[in-house]
Amino acid sequence: QLVESGGGLVQAGGSLRISCAASGLIFDRYAMGWFRQRPGKAREFVAAITGSGGTSNYADSVKDRFTISRDNDRNTVDLQMNSLNPEDTAVYFCAADRWGRGSTQTYDYEYWGQGTQVTVSS
Repeated sequence: QLVESGGGLVQAGGSLRISCAASGLIFDRYAMGWFRQRPGKAREFVAAITGSGGTSNYADSVKDRFTISRDNDRNTVDLQMNSLNPEDTAVYFCAADRWGRGSTQTYDYEYWGQGTQVTVSS
């Protein structure tokens, strides 16, 4: 089970940190990813991190603004989002990658959270 938290409303230029707590899986065996779904759009990759936390990758649209991190002792993965703009408004989902690679593709992810809403006002 994956449960996201920390979403909310923030002004453009602001920051927000969202978290995902995992249970019922051997956490450090899974790469973890964050995806988002904007209104009327398909779900898209945001960031991913390998099981050890040693490697991460980002979508071009969030690179240098967002940072993904994980705590394998607490079974959590966070997404720190800085310099937010209205185009970042979306429901953000965390997911567990069964192959452990930190894939950018939704079909590689076995478990999904229910999502948390992030709204950036202009």
